[in-house]
Amino acid sequence: MASRMFLRRLFRTKFSKCQNCLSRLQNGLQLPSTSLSTVISNRNKKSNFLIPFVKNHLQEQTARSMFIQVQDTPNPNSLKFIPGVQLLEQGTVDFPNPQSAHNSPLARQLFRIEGIKGVFFGVEFITITKIDDDVDWQILKPDIFATIMDFFASGLPVLTDAQPSTDTVIEPEDDETVAMIKELLDTRIRPTVQEDGGDILYMGYENGVVKLKLQGSCTSCPSSVVTLKNGVQNMLQFYIPDVKEVQQVEDVTDEVSKKEFEKFEKNLQDHQNKSST
Repeated sequence: MASRMFLRRLFRTKFSKCQNCLSRLQNGLQLPSTSLSTVISNRNKKSNFLIPFVKNHLQEQTARSMFIQVQDTPNPNSLKFIPGVQLLEQGTVDFPNPQSAHNSPLARQLFRIEGIKGVFFGVEFITITKIDDDVDWQILKPDIFATIMDFFASGLPVLTDAQPSTDTVIEPEDDETVAMIKELLDTRIRPTVQEDGGDILYMGYENGVVKLKLQGSCTSCPSSVVTLKNGVQNMLQFYIPDVKEVQQVEDVTDEVSKKEFEKFEKNLQDHQNKSST
C-alpha cells in the first residue's frame, strides 16, 4: 500500500512539473511581463543574525523589490541596466549571442526575451543590446526588469563553470535546416527543460524527422511524449516547416530501466487484484 501511495505521489509531482514545462514551451518560452510599478526602492539587506531559511526569504524579498536604474549609451540600440548589486568580482564578460551564454544562467534568461541581440556584464551593470530600431524599448523593459529581479530572487550564480553543449554546435557540414534546429534547441528549448532538472540532446535529423534524447528528470517523465509532441515538435515546425516529426531516442540502459519499471507496476497491479479478491 505504501509503495502504491508513493508511486501516485511521484506521478502527480512529476506530471505537474512536466505540465509546467510544456506550458512554457507552448507559450514560446517567454518570461512573464511585469508592471513598471513593481520596481520599487531597495531594502536593507543586513540579515546576518537570521537563520538560513529566514535569511533566504529576506534575500528573495529584497531582490524582488530592487530598484533598477536605466542609463542611455551612445548606441541607441543599447541600454545600461544597474540593478544595485554586484555581478562580477572584476572585469567584464561579453555574450554577443545566445550560444555564448552557456556559462551564465542570467544571460541565458535575458536572451529568451524576444528582440535581444547581445548581453554584456560589468562589475555592477548589465548592458543589453536589442536587434534593431524596430524593436521598442518600452516593450522590452518590463520583461528585462522581471527577468533580472526573478534571477536575483532565485539565488543562482551569475556565472558558472558549465561547458557548451557539443551536440548543438553548428558544424561546417550542417545545412540550413540542421543549423536552425540546433539553434532553437540551444536557445529556446533546452533552457526550459533544464529548469525542471533535465536536458534534451540533439541526436540527428533525417527526412524531416528530428531525433532527440531526454536526460535527467525528463527520462522517466510520464508526460515526456506529450512534451516532445505538443511542445518541442510544435515549436520546431512553427519556425522550420521542413520538420515533420520529433522522435525520442532511447539507449539500451533507458530501455532496460523502462522495462523494469513496467514489470514493477504490473506486479503491483497483480498484487492489488489478488488483495481485492
